[in-house]
Amino acid sequence: MELVGVVNLRSSGIRVGAFWGGWVLVYDVLVVDMKKGFVIIVLAGVAVCCFSFVRNKPAKSKFSFTGEPTTKEQLGEVLFFEQRLSSDGSISCASCHIPEFGFADTVAFSRGVRNKRGDRNTPSCANMSDRPYFFYDGRAQTLEEQVKFPIENPKEMNMPIASAVKRLNKDAHYVNWFQSVFKELPGEDNLKMAIAAYERTLETSSTPFERYMKADDSNIIGGSAVRGRELFMVKGKCFECHFTPDFTGDEFRNIGIFDGKRFNDSGRYKISRNREDIGKFKVPGLRNVAVTAPYMHNGMFKTLREVIDYYDNPYKIIPNPVNIDTLLAKPLNLTNGEKEDLEAFLLTLTDDRFKGRRKR
Repeated sequence: MELVGVVNLRSSGIRVGAFWGGWVLVYDVLVVDMKKGFVIIVLAGVAVCCFSFVRNKPAKSKFSFTGEPTTKEQLGEVLFFEQRLSSDGSISCASCHIPEFGFADTVAFSRGVRNKRGDRNTPSCANMSDRPYFFYDGRAQTLEEQVKFPIENPKEMNMPIASAVKRLNKDAHYVNWFQSVFKELPGEDNLKMAIAAYERTLETSSTPFERYMKADDSNIIGGSAVRGRELFMVKGKCFECHFTPDFTGDEFRNIGIFDGKRFNDSGRYKISRNREDIGKFKVPGLRNVAVTAPYMHNGMFKTLREVIDYYDNPYKIIPNPVNIDTLLAKPLNLTNGEKEDLEAFLLTLTDDRFKGRRKR
């Protein structure tokens, strides 16, 4: 076991991992890395529960490699940047999932073939290895399954997957690469497997926050971010939804951006047809959130401060939300200083590779 940090949560109640649910009141907490994604919480020398919070994650991926692709991951990277997977050869996965900006886009709605506007904001495709479903409405349950949606979507790449496979089989390089990696010709399944394998390499954990947790040294992130973390855990209620190592609870929540009028995207309901899901969207992870603006499924907020202002009192922006989560029933009443501290904490979740890429 490796000691990775000591966390002082004061007298705050925190919610433990989704496997256990429930609540536990902790004070001085010893965090021990089990190297399998779980952490033991020790209170006064007694182990009280297992809690998923800090863990070792795969080393960051390279944006390019030398030579020909020899692994699924490398072949997937080539395909991720392949514009011929779109009907008019104009865009690739990387056109909307821009590596320099946390594998997200920089506009509210991405543009697909023939400049068609997408229906929702493009989320980051990094840190997806541990997700149980994908897209804001959770329509795909595996990374492999999600690959085909943007390729076939008429507003995105507009290419039937079978047609994409035919194109690959007409290219001698791809034929050789697929034969080398998969021992077979390009096909729908191995196309999806390759891109998904590349996406699983896009894990990030080289952040100021990780270094702070491991060293238990507040100087690493500064006093404002330390205070912001406490706000994240307690008063801001952020931890209620963003509580796993990737800062997402992998749940669907209605945060008030649905009123049936101006804001009329019903989210998860379109998939489940369960009226309780009206206005619910998948909770996104917060790693690299400083570089993935604009925010929300409709890209309505350009800055983190706008997001924080919204959560402080959603009713100021959307007076009559439908089915809003009870966590947001009352304003948080954050002070200006507290909002600044909370933003400072969120900035510590940015991986080193994205330094200097923050969008304002």
